[in-house]
Amino acid sequence: MSRLSFILIAALALSAGMARAADCPAPPDHSDQLEGLFAQISAAENDMDAREISNQMWELWTDAPDEAAQALLDRGMRARSGYDFLGALDALDRLVEYCPDYAEGYNQRAFVNFLRHDFPAALVDLNRTLELSPRHVGALSGKALTLMGMGELDEARAVLTAALALNPWLSERHLAAPGGPLAPVGEDL
Repeated sequence: MSRLSFILIAALALSAGMARAADCPAPPDHSDQLEGLFAQISAAENDMDAREISNQMWELWTDAPDEAAQALLDRGMRARSGYDFLGALDALDRLVEYCPDYAEGYNQRAFVNFLRHDFPAALVDLNRTLELSPRHVGALSGKALTLMGMGELDEARAVLTAALALNPWLSERHLAAPGGPLAPVGEDL
């Protein structure tokens, strides 16, 4: 294949991808609802109440921009739950291509890569999730776990601290407790 043919094919593929991304509507804006939930979870009196509030947050984060995006997200999450990581990645890759401004597509793909122990790929997607949704507690805690898996404990500690400031009831909070691997320096047992 000539260099010119390659360039033309690449340009056509790029424009086709741009057309697909242009078809995806903007992600739903749930920022006001999330702010209210952050206030509620900070004031929660027990783990059960906090878990219910956290579930409401996840319902908002997993509310995709349209039916096609929702179908891809649901397919990816189902495949991940069934340990079909390649099927999950296929659906989530398609979701990210279709809706490049939808944070949860990146977050779910990061989770799949985390489970595959592909920490560098997970970290790239977690960073993109947080660019799009800086207060995404799931992505923050996932980033802390990913950094921990990479042996970057100081950075993991800082990220988990930021996540716990938003949701003190995170299941990962035990990692930051005294004696935990991400406990504040000087609070070891």
